[in-house]
Amino acid sequence: GRGTAGAGRAGRGLAIHSSTVCPEPVMTAQNPPPQPVSLTVHQASRVLEIAFDDGAHFRIPFELMRVYSPSAEVQGHGPGQEVLQTGKRDVGIDEITAVGHYAVQPRFSDGHDSGIFSWPYLYHLGADQAELWQRYEQRLAEAGMDRDAPMKKAGGSGGACASH
Repeated sequence: GRGTAGAGRAGRGLAIHSSTVCPEPVMTAQNPPPQPVSLTVHQASRVLEIAFDDGAHFRIPFELMRVYSPSAEVQGHGPGQEVLQTGKRDVGIDEITAVGHYAVQPRFSDGHDSGIFSWPYLYHLGADQAELWQRYEQRLAEAGMDRDAPMKKAGGSGGACASH
């Protein structure tokens, strides 16, 4: 029908204007989440350095960001649907784009670019790094997989959102 051209490419080329006024979410009305005051992509050491206005300062490895990317491709479409990521130790960030005033969207060197990392999610990755690494290594062990094993291509249609 009319008006549906490009509907399958939602998010691509979508203009997000900073002048848009959105109502404050109810859950953050009392305690707004910490906001970043600086963000630096360190290519050589492969870490995202981020400092928040509450004094917290984190160095988040690109690998941790990649294996915990908040995208459907990695997280699946519900609990238990997560796709275990391997072979990401040397992943880089080729580009990082601001998404409004609430998030960044990195394009990783392996082509993954659908994860939108909100400030609270980056804070979580930074603050809970040790626990997240432990959980990742536990999931690898349970799956009998090696952290550096190359990712297997999805069978069939190749789409993470293929009908089941």
